[in-house]
Amino acid sequence: MKIVWLSLGIIIISFLILEGSLRLFFGLGKRPLYIADDEIGYLLAPNQKVSRLGKLTIINQYSMRTEMIEPSPLNDTMRLFFIGDSIVNGAWWTDQNETISALVQKDIEKKLSQTIEVLNASANSWGPRNQLAYLKRFGTFDSPVILLVINTDDLFATKPTPLRVGKDINYPDQQPILAVEEILEKVFSRNPNIPGMDKIMGERGDRVGFNLEAIEKMKAIATENESQFMMVLTPLKREMNPEPRDYEKVARKRLQDWVDTNHVEFIDFLPIFAKQENIDTLYRDHIHLSPLGEQLVSEHISELIINSTNQ
Repeated sequence: MKIVWLSLGIIIISFLILEGSLRLFFGLGKRPLYIADDEIGYLLAPNQKVSRLGKLTIINQYSMRTEMIEPSPLNDTMRLFFIGDSIVNGAWWTDQNETISALVQKDIEKKLSQTIEVLNASANSWGPRNQLAYLKRFGTFDSPVILLVINTDDLFATKPTPLRVGKDINYPDQQPILAVEEILEKVFSRNPNIPGMDKIMGERGDRVGFNLEAIEKMKAIATENESQFMMVLTPLKREMNPEPRDYEKVARKRLQDWVDTNHVEFIDFLPIFAKQENIDTLYRDHIHLSPLGEQLVSEHISELIINSTNQ
C-alpha cells in the first residue's frame, strides 16, 4: 500500500513540476484570446498582456498590438496607423518590440529625431473587409498616415465571420485550465467541422473585386479624415519560385491598376524580395516573415513614410 501511495505522490509532484515549468519557462496556459464580432469577424480581445517562449504580446483597449493609447496623439507626437493581418501583427512568435510597426517606429524616430507612435490594428487572417469594418468602427485615431499591409492571399480573402472564434484552436476565446491541456490540445485536437464555414470559404462572385472595393472604401475613410492612405503588399514565398500563379498575376495587376489610378503610395515587395540572395532567410514559413524579412520590410516602409510626409 505504501508503494501505491508513494507512486501516486511521485506522479502528482512530477505533474505539478511539469505544469509549473510549462507556465514559468514557456508561458503556456495563458494565450492571446479572441472575441467574436458580427461586423469585423473577430478581434484580439482588448487589454491583454501575454508572454510565450519569451515573446511579449500586448493588446491595448482597442484590440491593437500596441500599448495603451489616447484617442488622439499628443501635440509633439507623430502618429502612424498600420492596419493589416498576421504579417504586421507578428503573431505570438514575434516580440512586441520586434513587430514591423515597432521597428518602423524606432527607425523613423532615429532618423527624424521626433516622437513617433505607430498603431498596429491587426489580427491573423484578416482580409480587407475585416480591416474596413475595423476602420468603420474605431476610426483613424487622428493619424495623418494610414498604412494598409496585406499579402497576396488577402486579395482572395472571404467576408468577415465570427464562426471560428472558440471553435478553431487558432482562435481561442478562453484560457485552458492547465498548461498541459494546451499541449494536448495542439497535439491531438483537430479543428471541428464548423457549421457555416464551408459556405463562407466557398464564397461566390468576384472576391478580388470585393476586396478591392473594401480597399477603396478604406482610402475614402482616410481621405475624409485628412489622412494619407498608403499600401504595402508582401508576396508568398512560392511566388518567387519561380513566379506567381496566373490567377495571382491577374489579381496583382488589378491591384496595381487601382493603385495607379488612385495615385496611392505603394510598395510591392515581390521584386524587392526577388533580388535577395537567399529568399528562404526572409521567411519563417510560406507566408510569415522571419526577423530578417521584417527588418527589410520595415526599412522600406520607413523610407516610404519619411519621403511621403516630407513632400
